Amino acid sequence: DCEIIMSILSNYTPDCLVRAWVECRIDDLKLNEVEMGPEKFAWKFQKAVEIAMVDEFRAATHNKGIFNGIDAIALATGNDFRAIEAGAHTYACRTGKYRSLTELTLDNGIFHYELKVPLALGTVGGLTSLHPMARFSLEMLGNPNARELMMIAAAAGLANNFGAVKSLVTKGIQVGHMKMHLFNILNFYAATQEEKQ
Repeated sequence: DCEIIMSILSNYTPDCLVRAWVECRIDDLKLNEVEMGPEKFAWKFQKAVEIAMVDEFRAATHNKGIFNGIDAIALATGNDFRAIEAGAHTYACRTGKYRSLTELTLDNGIFHYELKVPLALGTVGGLTSLHPMARFSLEMLGNPNARELMMIAAAAGLANNFGAVKSLVTKGIQVGHMKMHLFNILNFYAATQEEKQ
């Protein structure tokens, strides 16, 4: 005898992994805005990623930066960002500890930064075909199929995370964040351009 308790699909999709990476020669990592050589930048970037691998407090914020990019694509195209995040956070815990979804290798003068994340995005059905903004977003992206949309989302997540880690290991994330908050406050109080300066 068998009693069916429920029937539902899972948001955890570990067999639907998407990889996105950036790779270049370490020598090409020249920074104009700070005085730091490419080797030092690559070393600091690697250490930041390693910290996110062993410290779940850092991993939470590190992975949140990835989802700033992925969620934007999911929301714009009418996909369920909460389901995507739930599955990816579960994947980040697959070893028994919450870890970074990215890895960095520095071998033979090559900087290789990679994101591996389970993603299940759609381009047909649900809001993706019905909502005019979702349809417009998909058109702007060149009408990708589901596989291509998952690759676009992963690339957006990696790019967003790369920018955040770059800021952290160079001038600090506070420079941009605090400037944004300051302008929000000044705009709230209707400061003039002269007052803002």
